[in-house]
Amino acid sequence: MKRNVWLTIILVMILPAMFFTVSCTKKVVQTEPVSTTQPEVSKASDRSAEEAEQARQPQEDRLRAEAAAREPAGTAFVNENIHFSFDSSVLSDQAQEILNSKADYLRVNSDVTVTVEGHCDARGTEAYNIALGERRAESVKNFLVDLGISANRLNTISYGEERPIAMGQDEASWAKNRRAQFAVN
Repeated sequence: MKRNVWLTIILVMILPAMFFTVSCTKKVVQTEPVSTTQPEVSKASDRSAEEAEQARQPQEDRLRAEAAAREPAGTAFVNENIHFSFDSSVLSDQAQEILNSKADYLRVNSDVTVTVEGHCDARGTEAYNIALGERRAESVKNFLVDLGISANRLNTISYGEERPIAMGQDEASWAKNRRAQFAVN
């Protein structure tokens, strides 16, 4: 008896739910025909794209010419190192002259940011040479900042004795390795 009562209750609940879900009809959506003005729009956009390309061409040529003119100066900027005395981060008169020309380059090329790399010779402990390389890089950075170059454009890093450019174990090789070097970012 209880079973029949439960069965009746379930049927009374399920059947109306089924009738409501099945009895709803879908609405018919009418679509409008697509206009045929697309080719005209395409022709107009093709013309404007061609005009934009023609306007851009002289500007691109000018930028290429400027970049070609800057390239030798940028190469000289990167290739000219600042050299230091043994166990020193003091800038010599020659180093200051080189840095004045580098500051001129940075003023003309205001979008350039550089990393000043501090290097040392193989004498001394690794930790001492890392600290000395950092002092050398900071000395160069501070000099450039004093000349008006924004500190935001200058990064420093010390490689200590890790990246020598001369492999010899004599004073001439060590002198080449005691340097600050520039890398354009």
